[in-house]
Amino acid sequence: MDVTITKGMADDHIVIVRADGSKAETRFLKKGPVPHDAVHFIVEETLGLDRGFWGMIASGISPDEVQELAKAAGHASSKRADVPDASIVMLVQAERIVESVEAALWSGGTDVEGTRHLAESGCAASYVPVPDLDDGRVAAMLARARALLADWGPAPVGHQLQFRWLAA
Repeated sequence: MDVTITKGMADDHIVIVRADGSKAETRFLKKGPVPHDAVHFIVEETLGLDRGFWGMIASGISPDEVQELAKAAGHASSKRADVPDASIVMLVQAERIVESVEAALWSGGTDVEGTRHLAESGCAASYVPVPDLDDGRVAAMLARARALLADWGPAPVGHQLQFRWLAA
């Protein structure tokens, strides 16, 4: 699946072309210095979470449907603290770890240990097991996220990020 994220002023435009040729598009409001869905790609690819956000999109689910699917399956949040359905465990794991990597970017100072601790706390609060977050994987996610920030941050509106999701 090929994904293109185009930098906008208030939101970023995402175009997805799946392996079967089907296409999906969405917009995502900016909530930090890099596209949230790009951090999902980094986390999910690094950890092999093939049923996280991008795996669901690759399987044919619309990006806009993922949030509703998660709510219906018991996504744990401060308002809905409950054990989620097994079908969304990787999605919830990915979201909690993405949040920890984004916190590192936003603060500019969270290290491997701090990022792992945030991810572990988030997973525990969401009633999902913590994936293997060894030092190498966490360091790799942080390095890739910092490289993304270095490229995306100063880039003008219209800049594009492209990546290929290879997981089945």
